[in-house]
Amino acid sequence: MNKPKKVAILTAGGLAPCLNSAIGSLIERYTEIDPSIEIICYRSGYKGLLLGDFYTVTPEVRANAGLLHKFGGSTIGNSRVKLTNVKDCVKRGLVQEGQDPQKVAADQLVKDGVDILHTIGGDDTNTAAADLAAFLARNNYGLTVIGLPKTVDNDVFPIKQSLGAWTAAEHGANYFANVVAENNSNPRMLIVHEVMGRSCGWLTAATAVEYRKLLDRSQWLPEIGLDRAAFEVHGVFVPEMAIDLEAEAARLRAVMDTVDCVNIFVSEGAGVESIVAEMQAKGQEVPRDAFGHVKLDAVNPGKWFGEQFAQMIGAEKTLIQKSGYFARAAAANVEDIRLIKSCADLAVECAFKRESGVIGHDEDNNNILRAIEFPRIKGGKPFDIDTPWFNETLAAIGQTKGAKVETSH
Repeated sequence: MNKPKKVAILTAGGLAPCLNSAIGSLIERYTEIDPSIEIICYRSGYKGLLLGDFYTVTPEVRANAGLLHKFGGSTIGNSRVKLTNVKDCVKRGLVQEGQDPQKVAADQLVKDGVDILHTIGGDDTNTAAADLAAFLARNNYGLTVIGLPKTVDNDVFPIKQSLGAWTAAEHGANYFANVVAENNSNPRMLIVHEVMGRSCGWLTAATAVEYRKLLDRSQWLPEIGLDRAAFEVHGVFVPEMAIDLEAEAARLRAVMDTVDCVNIFVSEGAGVESIVAEMQAKGQEVPRDAFGHVKLDAVNPGKWFGEQFAQMIGAEKTLIQKSGYFARAAAANVEDIRLIKSCADLAVECAFKRESGVIGHDEDNNNILRAIEFPRIKGGKPFDIDTPWFNETLAAIGQTKGAKVETSH
């Protein structure tokens, strides 16, 4: 084995309930194998790498790395920086005019004495890592990049399960368990639960399933209005499924007339194309981030769905609630920690073998846990709406599954 001398860790992109646990797991595993291996953590992701700004993992940090499993977020900080977006990097003062951010990053790794870089993030983070790994290889820097897949959307090809997604679904369900009690604060209440998921409905579907498990474990007293029917999920809308608004409105109006409320779960990516088309038709600018993605907070899909349905189902009041920030900043649950630790252990093993890639269960290779080649990593993996547990959920709530929307990924 080729023992690493110095290892760097960074987290990037949005938060997910795995970041601190992944950092902690890597520190713990390196410390178990060889505490003489130096570890640094770049502050605020690729921003810190470009600026040479990092934490040093001290013996005190090593001894207490297990504390990170108890906290959500990323204690070392995140940012959304794309190394190939030179204009954005210059604008933000991360590189000088005329500099190549990838070369700046590579030279900084050399300056800091790093021979292994661990990136923890979603598809944007790991495609950025792939670009950096390719640049390092082309220019003979002799550095190895190993990614860990973080995303609450669970939408990275070809990874079966992204770190943090299970926890996000559980906490989204817990969030809605309180919000749903607003159903009796006003007659004919429409509650829209907007769940994260730009182009993938997995988290919305999984959150609905976890929430219905909470309902299964509850006791009810319909004689005084404590009726499961009013607390139920009445509709689930995801980007991969065609939505017949008129047909759904007719079905949901019948629910409203019966239980005096309607609760729907909406993926933040559902209906975005329609919303963007409306904005462009009005001559409005569609705000986008450094990666070219539509800023979903600005287009507000939950509000759009609420407006579409409210009049059609005769709602007196509409409440839009988003569980995203509550769910994504949670500490990893037991199930996720088990997955995180297994991925981190393999990442360290790969570091000794100088094997680059993103650690995950490879859906194209019998779901084997391995270092998946960077060129094969891409985002936008759609949720399979034909999956049995989703069909069972729709059948249980009386919703007819819409036609599958073909994706271009």
